[in-house]
Amino acid sequence: MALTFPSPEWTAQLKTVVNNDQAYAQSAKTWEGDFYFIIEPGPGIKQPVKMYLDLWHGKCREAHIAAGVEDKPPEFTISGTLDTYRRVFEKKLDPIQALMTRKLKVQGNMMKIVRSVKPTLDLVNCCSMIPTSYPDQVQA
Repeated sequence: MALTFPSPEWTAQLKTVVNNDQAYAQSAKTWEGDFYFIIEPGPGIKQPVKMYLDLWHGKCREAHIAAGVEDKPPEFTISGTLDTYRRVFEKKLDPIQALMTRKLKVQGNMMKIVRSVKPTLDLVNCCSMIPTSYPDQVQA
């Protein structure tokens, strides 16, 4: 069954996938950082959606849709359109290229992300493993 991106269910499934993925566990074993992934308004998205991930040494400690302002701002914020995230998850757009061309906009230490290409690609691969539907898809 496909889960809608973005949603609390999709985000919870991502946490499960990340925590069970050996490739991510190995490549991100020294990575520490938390993120907001912001999906900007556009087709299928009326208001910005903030997905929070706390990634720690190859595991995801926390993942949820943020309802408002968090007590502690995350180390990174990555924002983009639903279409951009979709293209990245469907492996039609390289995530590093999306960052470099500002299709995905980063706030935080970009060099830390650039130095961590393998964990970034493994995280995207985890996202790609989730059967996903998108709010702009026409339902039959």
